[in-house]
Amino acid sequence: MTPQDASAAAYAICKRAPIVPVLVVHDALHARPLAEALVAGGLPALEVTLRTDAALEVIAEMAKVEGGVVGAGTLLTPDDVKRAVDAGATFGVSPGATDKLLQAAEDLGLPMLPGAATASEAMRLYERGYDMLKFFPAEAAGGAPFLKSLSSPLPQVRFCPTGGVSPANAESYLSLPNVVCAGGSWVAPDSLMRKGDWAAITELARAASTLGSRG
Repeated sequence: MTPQDASAAAYAICKRAPIVPVLVVHDALHARPLAEALVAGGLPALEVTLRTDAALEVIAEMAKVEGGVVGAGTLLTPDDVKRAVDAGATFGVSPGATDKLLQAAEDLGLPMLPGAATASEAMRLYERGYDMLKFFPAEAAGGAPFLKSLSSPLPQVRFCPTGGVSPANAESYLSLPNVVCAGGSWVAPDSLMRKGDWAAITELARAASTLGSRG
């Protein structure tokens, strides 16, 4: 897969909804009902972070849910990419980018949303062929004003800001011309997962699905 094809695929996934849930799931038994709740609420693109022992099993279970598009987040190494693909992930997300990580994703045909937090990082990824990027950590790296400032010199590059995005500030990102969607964890709080309150998660997803514009 070329970087251009990877970015095109990532862009198509990001356009599905204004918010991509960033999911930290500790219990694989939560995987299917959580994915079903989020998809029912209008958020089909799901990022499962590789931060728990259950993450790969969660990806495998969520991949069976109709209407969902399941990806793996926090990909740091080529081995992470391989494990994610083997588990059934159809896209990958990384907080940053290295040549080895990107090459592994290209070799295995995994569309990547690589992270960038500076103009130079965005330019380097664009030079390689990536024009759909993750902006991380969004709030700590300058927030919506920083992304807005990049839209003039780098109009070809589009972003999914993640990190500190909440219902209170999501609109400020989604209103920008270079933002396609945003990543957020508030739609699937651990407290609701532990209680099995999937209806409440569906309502959070439904509210998030109406935010901003879809780029």
